[in-house]
Amino acid sequence: MSSAQQTLSCLSFLLLVWNQMPGFQGHELRFGPCRVEGVVLSELWEAFWAAKSTVQNQDDITSVRLLKPQILQDVSDAESCYLVHSLLKFYLNTVFKNYHSKIAKFKTLKSFSSLANNFLVIASKLQPSKDKDMLSISESAHRRFMLFCRAFKQMDTEAALVKAFGEVDILLTWMQKFYQL
Repeated sequence: MSSAQQTLSCLSFLLLVWNQMPGFQGHELRFGPCRVEGVVLSELWEAFWAAKSTVQNQDDITSVRLLKPQILQDVSDAESCYLVHSLLKFYLNTVFKNYHSKIAKFKTLKSFSSLANNFLVIASKLQPSKDKDMLSISESAHRRFMLFCRAFKQMDTEAALVKAFGEVDILLTWMQKFYQL
């Protein structure tokens, strides 16, 4: 084993041990004024990766993207709370709810359920402000969310569900920017 491989193996082991230690599970997502404690982002990624290849093999429309850059780029911290709340609720109420029976056929139900349950916990802990001062911020986030919804509705329902689930990695990558140790 080369020196680089030994170093990589050692670092991987240290990361594994570090993530398993008590006290390190209290990571949080900070979306502007909204905070969600106890999130283990690696669990979300693991659940997604376990089901992704099965779902993406069904995605025949590679020229369309639902989570376009204009939806997720340059989102202010305050705006992020409203946007992630809307996106997670959409995934729960539309994508996961309607894709559940199909995913059960592919024997990835455990990963799918884990991902959905984590989204549910995060969404339920997010409390976007109803403050009048935040109205313009929430409207801006709503406009971004509506771009996503319009793109979803322009597709055939089955294809849109597959596409949306296949893009969970884009959503997780964006959410990771708000992850605090």
